[in-house]
Amino acid sequence: MTINFTSTPDFQLSRQLSGRLLFISAQGERHEGAVPVRAFPLAAPDECISLVGTDGHELVWIERLAQLPGDVQALLHEELALRDFIPEIRQLTAVSSFGTPSVWSVRTDRGDTSFVLKGEDDIRRLRSGALLIAASEGVHYSIADMTALDRPSRRLLERFL
Repeated sequence: MTINFTSTPDFQLSRQLSGRLLFISAQGERHEGAVPVRAFPLAAPDECISLVGTDGHELVWIERLAQLPGDVQALLHEELALRDFIPEIRQLTAVSSFGTPSVWSVRTDRGDTSFVLKGEDDIRRLRSGALLIAASEGVHYSIADMTALDRPSRRLLERFL
């Protein structure tokens, strides 16, 4: 079911005491444990979001989060943040070698950490200066805009691009 949100959505969404989302359709159907799923988590994180029931069926399709009321937006942002763990690199503090594999020490929006970069192929360019880096441990790190990094971080990064 696709819904055009020009004013207010014709569903209700709330968090239950258990922490799970409760979706109530315009017809009054209750779906406990609804889960938001991004269609394009990296390219368009605030667009094309599906709310899916526990049976795996889509309950509602949301074109843009910005079209929802503020309280529903906040609830979905919270839930999506729990699902998607992609720390954003704010600074590269050290690199063990300029060949791969190498150990990168970084400062992220979630704190300081280090990870192993197996190869240059694990750095993927996204739109307009954004990067996605796959660590050998399976965690993905993002750089929203590599031009916004400080000069020493950019110099370290450029050795691998």
